[in-house]
Amino acid sequence: MSARIVAEAARRRTFAVISHPDAGKSTLTEALALHAEVIDTAGAVHGKAGRKGVTSDWMEMERKRGISITSAVLQFAYRDCVINLLDTPGHGDFSEDTYRVLAAVDAAVMLLDAAKGLEPQTLKLFDVCRSRGVPVITFVNKWDRPGREPLELLDEVEQTIGLRPMPLTWPLGPAGDLRGMIELSTGELHRYGRTAGGATKAEIEVVPPEVAAEQEPQHWPVAQEEIELLGEIGAQFDEKDFLAGIATPVLFGAGLIGVGVGRLLDALVDLAPAPSAREDVDGNPRPIDRPLSGLVFKVQAGMDRNHRDRMAFLRICSGRFERGMVLTHAATGRPFATKYAQAVFGQERTTVEEAFPGDIVGLVNAGALRPGDTLFAEDEVVFPPIPSFAPEHFAVCRGKDSGRFKQFRRGIEQLDGEGVIQVLTSDLRGDQAPVLAAVGPLQFEVVTERMANEFGAAVTLEPLNYSVARVTDEESAPLLDGQSEVEVLRRRSDGVLLAVFVNKWRLETVRRKFPDAKLEPLLAGTVER
Repeated sequence: MSARIVAEAARRRTFAVISHPDAGKSTLTEALALHAEVIDTAGAVHGKAGRKGVTSDWMEMERKRGISITSAVLQFAYRDCVINLLDTPGHGDFSEDTYRVLAAVDAAVMLLDAAKGLEPQTLKLFDVCRSRGVPVITFVNKWDRPGREPLELLDEVEQTIGLRPMPLTWPLGPAGDLRGMIELSTGELHRYGRTAGGATKAEIEVVPPEVAAEQEPQHWPVAQEEIELLGEIGAQFDEKDFLAGIATPVLFGAGLIGVGVGRLLDALVDLAPAPSAREDVDGNPRPIDRPLSGLVFKVQAGMDRNHRDRMAFLRICSGRFERGMVLTHAATGRPFATKYAQAVFGQERTTVEEAFPGDIVGLVNAGALRPGDTLFAEDEVVFPPIPSFAPEHFAVCRGKDSGRFKQFRRGIEQLDGEGVIQVLTSDLRGDQAPVLAAVGPLQFEVVTERMANEFGAAVTLEPLNYSVARVTDEESAPLLDGQSEVEVLRRRSDGVLLAVFVNKWRLETVRRKFPDAKLEPLLAGTVER
């Protein structure tokens, strides 16, 4: 069995697609599924708000806004591999969800807009990849539209984030006048046939270099000069540097019309690392052929309108998963039965009978599980918890109908358990008026929408004038709570005390006044925006 686990793990490729909002993430995700021939036609059409349902965007609010606000999982076979593709939110207000996803992958595709290049959210997400040692493949998207010079984009990547670009393909023609992609390993030109809105796979014509030079006399010499320059500066692919996280393979394309998508899929299969031993909370590696262990990185409700269930997404870290096996919940020591285990493809579900390291398994009715929890069989193991982002927005939440307090309380508990929002409590306000803490204000809109539509408990939100949170303790709390523009609240999920301040200047003033008071970032490793 051990040999089979190792062999199956070697076939897995588990990666996330990350980018700034509107760089084309969900469109690329769907295009990858299209090129793997697991869907027949893409739903993307021009104009996000008017496009058909992208396979990975299943929430009604996502469809209305045309943005991804939650991560989604697509699992499919390609070549001799099993692909676990995690589409993530691009909007900064939901970056905590992306951060959790990056705890569950072995590689990431960093998507850049050909016109915009690196943007603030891209930088934050790359920093997370760097801190977790996640290798990054870069895909420069939207080359069918006007944009910047390719060498300029590569220089920006290297100068801004210190990641050495290693192009695998090179565009023929400037952004907006795409003539094809040059495969640097062979020098051949790949021409792509156009399809209506990229709804089907494009035909690829492979043109020998000498023929391409004759057919493209205007653009071919320019591209060759650029490619020669890449050779002079040492931009050749180096697998060791890629896996070490100091260099990134770069491909160019246009996800909406399918250009370069198949080549990206091949690069992921050929270059992205397979699952390997994962370190536990003590820093000891857990070999993939040890008994079953897994990390819960996401909990989501409302995926199935008919059943109103709650699904926990488990990244298999070691061993062979079998449906029905009873695991141990490391946080509580209690048994957890896996009778209802499913593989997920967007909104579609199928029962999963077995899974291997790298796979993502959806566990239904997982009310006891939270993001960051560990499940294991036989040999006890606990993986490091997933740190929380520091919230910057706070609001008091109240139910509009006091007669629906039961529904109100259940909804708040569930959203807190999913990690949609951080729920804080205070003796001053009581359970009927919890304080919600968010990374960005759009999280409040999600809460308002889901409380009304999923739980039948419409709410009102009263903004609070706080923007900074620090962990404190029972000894410091009385000192801090007596200060103006400061409040001490308790996090409902784990009982941690948070001191919240109107701004950083007020924090520093209080810190000087009470130098011995505990005022620390939320958790070691917490991302501070």
